[in-house]
Amino acid sequence: MSPTTHGSTPYYFVPGPSAYPVLSAIGLFFVILGAGQWINGHQWGAWSLLIGMLIWLGTLFSWFRAAVGESESGQYGHKIDLSYRWSMSWFIFSEVMFFGAFFTALWWARTHALPSLGSLDNALLWPDFKAVWPSVAPGATGSPADIVEPFQTVGPFWLPTINTALLLSSGVTLTIAHHALRVGHRAQTIRFMWLTVLLGLVFLGVQGYEYFHLYTDLNLKLNSGAYGSTFFMLTGFHGLHVFIGMLMLLFITLRLQKGHFTPERHFGFEGAAWYWHFVDVVWLGLYVLVYWL
Repeated sequence: MSPTTHGSTPYYFVPGPSAYPVLSAIGLFFVILGAGQWINGHQWGAWSLLIGMLIWLGTLFSWFRAAVGESESGQYGHKIDLSYRWSMSWFIFSEVMFFGAFFTALWWARTHALPSLGSLDNALLWPDFKAVWPSVAPGATGSPADIVEPFQTVGPFWLPTINTALLLSSGVTLTIAHHALRVGHRAQTIRFMWLTVLLGLVFLGVQGYEYFHLYTDLNLKLNSGAYGSTFFMLTGFHGLHVFIGMLMLLFITLRLQKGHFTPERHFGFEGAAWYWHFVDVVWLGLYVLVYWL
């Protein structure tokens, strides 16, 4: 810790040696090992996955609790606040690149790979191939070898539109909660935060029902060609990010109820809000590019 301080807050807080990074790595190792073995038919992989998740989640809980304690004890000054802001900014940037890769895969499959496979150059190899994107011609799987089961595509009405309204509404309630916190209205902040968490949960419930409908009624699955794989990879990973963001907001709400955060110092709240708004923007891209086009 630097000897240069401002009052009781150190100029730059340097934590002591910690076992948390090592324990997190051990937990993730067993998660990856177990998941890889489980999907390849080794039943012991499920136990490895479970043990790894318990180690990892338990470590994260203890690690975050220690960080909250350091913050509430006044150890975090302006420099640490800047560090957290830059860290969250770069983290969200990495998420932009993550989803950008899947959006690019969708674009490449539709505008380059599909026309190329249906061109005259490939007519001898695949004489019966139909270079038609399923969203343009419902039911056309583009699989002359019948390796993809016939399926129906999904449009924007009504479940995706309902989910769009839910996420946009959650962005509004979160913004209201933020403004209430900045002016010191803690009770109003907590009410609108719980409403935001509830909207996130409802979104996940609607998406779960949509997946059930797609699998059972439309026969649209992850292995339904390029359409099915890009659809479920994009919407599935987005749903995972909604779940993570909802957990962030839930824990921020519980901290607010314990009296944490002030109108002047509340980056924990702001970081979760940044993440949630990012999730909203990604969904708008999904709604247009996946469901409409």
